[in-house]
Amino acid sequence: MPAPAAEVGSSAPAEYRIEALAHASGATVRTIRAYQDRGLLPRPERRGRANVYDDTHLARLRQIADLLDRGYTLASIKELLEAWDTGRGLGVVLGLVAEVHGPWTDEEAAGISRAELDERFGGTADDEAIAEAVELGVLERVPGRDDMFLVPSPQELSVAAELYAAGVPLPTISGQLRELRGQVEHIAARFLEFTTEHVFARYLGHRPPTEADAAKAAALVRRMRPLARQSVDAELARAMRLFATRRLQHLLTADAPPSPDSETRSVTLPADTIRAVRRLVGRENTAAFITAATERELQARTLDVLTSTHRQRSHIDQIG
Repeated sequence: MPAPAAEVGSSAPAEYRIEALAHASGATVRTIRAYQDRGLLPRPERRGRANVYDDTHLARLRQIADLLDRGYTLASIKELLEAWDTGRGLGVVLGLVAEVHGPWTDEEAAGISRAELDERFGGTADDEAIAEAVELGVLERVPGRDDMFLVPSPQELSVAAELYAAGVPLPTISGQLRELRGQVEHIAARFLEFTTEHVFARYLGHRPPTEADAAKAAALVRRMRPLARQSVDAELARAMRLFATRRLQHLLTADAPPSPDSETRSVTLPADTIRAVRRLVGRENTAAFITAATERELQARTLDVLTSTHRQRSHIDQIG
């Protein structure tokens, strides 16, 4: 049984026996004792044969649960809590954690009914497509409601609906999303690698970070948050313009008879060159990079010829 809690309006702190603390915190009695043994939770006050806990223990258990939910290990949680106990500002560190786990987009999740989904995708129920969308995280089921879903990214669902309306089959859309997700996750990982090495390491290279360094790192997260998306947007626009133009030219000339100037043949490049390009842009982008580099060189040489011709004509005009 718990020790009597303070009455409403009383200034006395609440007190708990271990079973009551477990009930209030959501942890098990066994977990609470394990936390004590690992030094994560302060020892209770001993009163006769009973151990008495208070709101400090309850708050600490809730902090541990929150950090576990965010992916921290018990070892790293212990370091953070020790920093707090020695006055080094766990609050600011948790502020940094909240900043990283905060929204990385302005989008807000929205609800949608099964009837609305069916209407947006052809008007026919497709349980297999719904299951795949849930697996991909495009839809989330609402507990207790079979006819309602949560849409974490309404924009992503709208893109899928537009592609479907344009004639792209749902399995193709799902397959493209899986492929795109893998590529985008690679980009995100690389962005975090070099920003961590060149930006965040100076503030978070020691554990636990000081209060001032954690505050600076949180401010940097706010500044860096839009940069990855802006760089991807710019590069995607460039690539789409390049490849869309090339694809359109291919479609327009696919049935045209070949001209003497349209000869295409393979060219063997040195293995060292291929390896260097792969290290730079990745295996999947190697061919596109070499093509783009060749086109760029041809354009540059064309400009050089035009410039040289213009200079020669100007010189002849001056002599004349």
